[in-house]
Amino acid sequence: MAYCNPSSDQKPDEMASMEVGSDKDVKVHVFSSSSELIEKLHEKWSPVKKKPYPAMYSSVFGGIILHPAMMVIPIDDHMVHRGHGVFDTAVILDGYIYELDAHLDRFLRSASKARITLPFPRSTLRSILVQLTAASQCKEGTLRYWLSAGPGNFLLSPAKCPTSAFYAVVIADVVSQCKNGVKVITSTIPMKAPLFATMKNVNYLPNVLSIMEAEDKGAYASIWVDDDGFIAEGPNVNVAFITNDKELILPSFDNILSGCTAKRLLELAPKLVKQGRLKSVKTANLTVMEAKGAAEMMYIGSTLPILPIIMWDEHPIGDGKVGDLTMALSDLLWHDMVAGPNTHRICVPY
Repeated sequence: MAYCNPSSDQKPDEMASMEVGSDKDVKVHVFSSSSELIEKLHEKWSPVKKKPYPAMYSSVFGGIILHPAMMVIPIDDHMVHRGHGVFDTAVILDGYIYELDAHLDRFLRSASKARITLPFPRSTLRSILVQLTAASQCKEGTLRYWLSAGPGNFLLSPAKCPTSAFYAVVIADVVSQCKNGVKVITSTIPMKAPLFATMKNVNYLPNVLSIMEAEDKGAYASIWVDDDGFIAEGPNVNVAFITNDKELILPSFDNILSGCTAKRLLELAPKLVKQGRLKSVKTANLTVMEAKGAAEMMYIGSTLPILPIIMWDEHPIGDGKVGDLTMALSDLLWHDMVAGPNTHRICVPY
């Protein structure tokens, strides 16, 4: 079984004994019973005062788990050893789940592209997620969920897996507006092909390497540019620009992930057009030169919801400061998250 471990998982001397090239003989413990293993798992989590994952759902277990030591998935699950799975995330804020239906719809589109059948109808998946959030007692954080081809064997094909599997976890975390600007770089890591980029699948190695590359260079994250020289997206976020003519432009979603928060911003931003603060709102192809010449730039994502970008490849965006229009857009999204219509916010029945 694969499982989560707190940071205090191993003592330094234990880790040293496992180092490659150690001339000491390593004796691997064999657990004689499930009760001994469960006791060990509880022991590893007992020093952790505040549990980061207050609740998990597993269709394999058929219910909600409240102790992190038991939040496990089978090692023969095809999502684990073949990457055959999709996922999505929604924000929990002030006891409401934001944009769950939009995220769930995208989740089902990803599942269809990945050829994974649902273990339950959409309405059941939605009910499970709401009940899980209620059981967690978490009022602020994220709700992340996965659909896998399921456990069954270690073959490449999932044909002999008895059924798909649905997992979900509530992650307690602080959700707040981002008001400080960050630096980004152009990624040299090849971006995913459109088929994989447009579905939210668990194959995130390019994304991980892309953000590691940025961190190595002292940047927050990176920007992908497609083979045609157009701006694509960030490693796990969309990107947007405000031109010197006050046009809000997001790259077209044809070959990148269709961001739920980005699409919601496109619905809300015309309010600034009516106020005369923005000239227009649209999606379009942007070259690197056009993008770097923008007056303002930002990341857009579920947990941000907007993060100002003030420098790209060591060159300032605009005047190198957080832009007024960027923050006006951030305020629009934030207000929608904390006080928007019930069509976009689900009240959790704790």
